[in-house]
Amino acid sequence: MKLSSRYNQVNIFTSLIILVITGFIYYLFIHLILTNKLDKDLAVEEEEIRQYTYTYQKLPLPASYIDQQLSFTQAPDSLAGFREFSYVGYLNPKDNEEEPGRRLVTTVNLKGKTILITITKSRVESEDLVRVIFLITLAVTLILLISLFVINRFLLNRLWQPFYNILKKMKSFEVSKMETITAEPTKIDEFIELNSSVNAMASRVRQDYKELKTFTDNASHEMMTPLAVINSKLDSLLQTEAFTAQQGAILEDIYQATGKLSRLHQSLLLLAKIENNLIADTQDVDFKLLVELKLRQFQELFEQGGLSLELDLENKTVHMSRYLADISLNNLFSNAVRHNIKGGKIVIKLSEAALVISNSGKGFELRDHLFDRFSKSSESEGMGLGLAITKQICNLYGYEISYDHDEMHTFSILF
Repeated sequence: MKLSSRYNQVNIFTSLIILVITGFIYYLFIHLILTNKLDKDLAVEEEEIRQYTYTYQKLPLPASYIDQQLSFTQAPDSLAGFREFSYVGYLNPKDNEEEPGRRLVTTVNLKGKTILITITKSRVESEDLVRVIFLITLAVTLILLISLFVINRFLLNRLWQPFYNILKKMKSFEVSKMETITAEPTKIDEFIELNSSVNAMASRVRQDYKELKTFTDNASHEMMTPLAVINSKLDSLLQTEAFTAQQGAILEDIYQATGKLSRLHQSLLLLAKIENNLIADTQDVDFKLLVELKLRQFQELFEQGGLSLELDLENKTVHMSRYLADISLNNLFSNAVRHNIKGGKIVIKLSEAALVISNSGKGFELRDHLFDRFSKSSESEGMGLGLAITKQICNLYGYEISYDHDEMHTFSILF
């Protein structure tokens, strides 16, 4: 959920709660004010009756009007001084309908007798007034909520637009292209600070990348030179004179170690280039043709191990570096041969969705760390970088590589 949507939800919900509570309180106050006014009118009527009784020593005539009724009854002396307001039903004599009313019951002393006076007024006008006020309040509340929603939706979207623009630039930022993140024009202090921080971060990343690239290039060049010299000297030494069996074994070990060091250097350099996206020969590659070519290259190794092949190849074109595609296949094929058993089987399936390579072989303990660098079994003669390189290549192009083991070891690349 976006921040603006969440803010709208909280803001509108809070406003609605506050408006409902204040509207209810407002309604109660209006109702109370109108009731007090009605009670004052009843009190005025009461005072007029008392004055009339006092002046003329008789009761006024009972009356029944559209909005007021007056009646008298004799009451016991114990009710002398009784006075009470109450809500009652009021029968409208004109429409013969029951309406809400307000009643005042009081007493007056006339010639030594206690007379109970009942004055009833209709509350229809008051209720209508309260209803109109309530509807007006409700309409104002709805208009306010809609206004808040519209303002928050469009105004906040405009206010947050610089943030989304900065975020978009950060997502599209590629350090290998040495791009700069242009400042987004805004008057919001927080976004100005974000702009500055992002640009400062991008500058540091570009500088670090530049230094790393320089270091990688220099290290590669400096390591290649002594390795080439060592290999050249070993070749010359082997051709100069005869050696004893012990000397020959030592030289062979040195030669193998030098070759392994050279391959390790090349693999680490390749990983660095892949991670920094320095191999840019992206093109449309006929993957089926590349798999068939790799099968011909490994044919001799298949025959030496007595391995049987099962192929199910469909046409598939991928957009990637042909060099990296060749390396990926070479690593997967080498892995399938190296970790197979004598007389085992290799199954290769290529479809529009995936490349699946399965091979027979013994189980091993590193299945959860297969794609880690230098992760290899104790029986392996490799360097433990092949699958790490393959995974890095898949990450570069957005492919997903996975491993599963049931009856066979299965590696799948989902395009």
